[in-house]
Amino acid sequence: MPVMDLVKKSIAQKRRLYMKICRKCGVRNAPTAKKCRKCRSKNLRWKRREKTR
Repeated sequence: MPVMDLVKKSIAQKRRLYMKICRKCGVRNAPTAKKCRKCRSKNLRWKRREKTR
């Protein structure tokens, strides 16, 4: 069921697509994270995402 409300859609995209992934253990972290919440590694990357239509 697609979301028709644009405000709700943008909130959902931000929550699902904008996060950091630890390269060591693969856990998802907050976008503001400096270290991994699980293994405390500083080796973080942004989650890959495609352009939306």
